[in-house]
Amino acid sequence: MASDFGSDVSDWEIDEGLPQPTDQFIQQYYQGRDALIEQEKAQRSDNSFRQSLTPLASAACAIVSRIRAEEHQTIWTNNYMEDEVLSDVNHFPGMTFTLAKQRMEQSKTYQIVRRMPKGALLHAHMDAMIDSGFLVDQVLATSGMALQASQALETAEARKQASVTFQYKVASERTTSSLWSDNYHPGQLVPVTAAADSFPDGGREGFKAWVISRSTISAEESLNHHQGLDAIWKKFGDCFITLGSMLFYEPVFRASLQRLFRQLHGDGIRWADFRLAFVAKFWKEGRDKPEESQEALFQTFEEELEKYLATDEGQDWWGCRFIWTTLRRYGKKEIVEHMKQCIAIKKAFPHLIAGYDLVGQEDKGRTLADLTPELFWFKKRCMEEGVEIPFFFHAGECLGDGDATDQNLFDAILLGTRRIGHGFSLYKHPLLTELVKQKQILIESCPISNEVLRLTSSINAHPLPALLARGVRVALSNDDPAVLGVGKNGLTHDYWQALQGWENLGLEGLGSLAENSVRYAAYWPDQNGKEWTKDVKDGKYGEGVRAKHMREWTAEWNKFCQWIIMEFAEYGSDEEEP
Repeated sequence: MASDFGSDVSDWEIDEGLPQPTDQFIQQYYQGRDALIEQEKAQRSDNSFRQSLTPLASAACAIVSRIRAEEHQTIWTNNYMEDEVLSDVNHFPGMTFTLAKQRMEQSKTYQIVRRMPKGALLHAHMDAMIDSGFLVDQVLATSGMALQASQALETAEARKQASVTFQYKVASERTTSSLWSDNYHPGQLVPVTAAADSFPDGGREGFKAWVISRSTISAEESLNHHQGLDAIWKKFGDCFITLGSMLFYEPVFRASLQRLFRQLHGDGIRWADFRLAFVAKFWKEGRDKPEESQEALFQTFEEELEKYLATDEGQDWWGCRFIWTTLRRYGKKEIVEHMKQCIAIKKAFPHLIAGYDLVGQEDKGRTLADLTPELFWFKKRCMEEGVEIPFFFHAGECLGDGDATDQNLFDAILLGTRRIGHGFSLYKHPLLTELVKQKQILIESCPISNEVLRLTSSINAHPLPALLARGVRVALSNDDPAVLGVGKNGLTHDYWQALQGWENLGLEGLGSLAENSVRYAAYWPDQNGKEWTKDVKDGKYGEGVRAKHMREWTAEWNKFCQWIIMEFAEYGSDEEEP
């Protein structure tokens, strides 16, 4: 019987002639209702993946659904952890990430998702992926590092508002003045260890906490939605300045890359397409002037990648590439010069450059329509130089409906983007949604980023389920985990939020999202548009690197499902055993 209603019938129901769930015409209604629901689900982008599940995978997905339902009645209630600091917060499944994080990481579903093979990370800004706590420790342990500010930092307000950057400097050019006194002159370089030890609010530990606060969006800041997008983007941009000044000194950069590769790999990620805007200059070890070009950075990156791949731990990691990014707020000349640098690096390191993008707050930067002349020039110059640098545009990372920023989605599609970063406002455009499907464009969705940067209040209010229901292919990404306060590198938090927030998803849906990421990664060697489209369409049944990795991911997925069945056998049932 399709209905879940009870079968007890009272006398008054009989007297009133009230239809019963067991009546034939009511059953026919429920059957029609079930058929309509199934008809809609058949249009979902993850439908084919669901239909291809093995009996073992189906059983594992059923187990996760039972655990999830159990946690909804236990962990995600106000009766759990009564002594918790956030006792005044009403807890529920899919609540705001910054408030849910502590409980999330203690759940069984979190441990399951953490173990899951997640394929590829397609949307991540590398200069916002190294947690600031690690960077501060590296800077303090690295000889010659100094600190400078735009004003004396004698007050708490000054320490909150001033521009602060780190830099290598030879000892003879560093000042002995205190950064924390009114005797400090803006721009003077103070040895970082001296500045840390003399920090007026807690010494070295207080200094570390202060730097972290300057390079991370706090829970309170992310929750103040009433202050709007521009305010949070101001803090967001400031974080990059501080982080970049720490990250791009060669010894720190090398240590950070090894940590990054290990963290991603340990979270079940086998490939990464990094984005980097190259705003902060790269400094070679022992030099107090930055490099003029990006060649030294890419040479260093290549060496560290090869080093990791040569380790026992890195043997089965597929690798990573860069999507070169330019700040969309730049003027024409700056953008053209940046494009020239991109082409030059592509020719020097063809295996490391996978594509091109424009980044920054869409509402404040130039639109793709305004940038069209430069973008056509770029494609022409690429043809002349014999290089393949496709577009992977950010678009629709906004709340607008029909304004110039929202219309970036039209231009991204018309200009031939292979994937769309965020695509948050795409659900408002039925025609564009169909075009994205026809052109096999993937959406790189970043749920936690959209929460913290105030596009949505929680995963429950996120529009992504509308795209999944309409058949749009999507992969989940983490965007800027170090800045967003995630605390760990990887995709587990974003995956977990989606699992808890969207009833229609389940582990099956997460599996489809992970498979999509492997299907749409920008592997080497390069492919022209026709080759890319065919390869994406063929998937694991094709030839080459993409098909190979998709088959490898499928094998990992099946092993993962077997682990779930063995590890959580008490949640299984005889009928569902394969």
